[in-house]
Amino acid sequence: MFTRAVSRLSRKRPPSDIHDGDGSSSSGHQSLKSTAKWASSLENLLEDPEGVQRFREFLKKEFSEENVLFWLACEDFKKTEDRKQIFNLMKYDSYSRFLKSDLFLKPKRTEEEEEEPPDAQTAAKRASRIYNT
Repeated sequence: MFTRAVSRLSRKRPPSDIHDGDGSSSSGHQSLKSTAKWASSLENLLEDPEGVQRFREFLKKEFSEENVLFWLACEDFKKTEDRKQIFNLMKYDSYSRFLKSDLFLKPKRTEEEEEEPPDAQTAAKRASRIYNT
């Protein structure tokens, strides 16, 4: 699913679409206002499609474009209905099986043993806890 999302995002608007033929910004005056927003926070940059494209172009030169592609894929995933389906699958299937598994039951037993009332503990255990803390 992640690979499909990243692939889809990388096809959305290639960095070459940002510039006109002469290398100038295609949105002219609005770009000047946008750059002030971009400089104020990463959130503002990532909310603006042109900002994202320019940031991607920069990250590509830095060999770390996958960072923004991953973020975009996560944002895209938040909007999908599959997310609810996956949550329900985990809730009604995987979660109940997890509660019966050793990965859950072993730490649960350990916690329960630690919570035994003091009179159930031996004097040695009580002394050990007092002097070893």
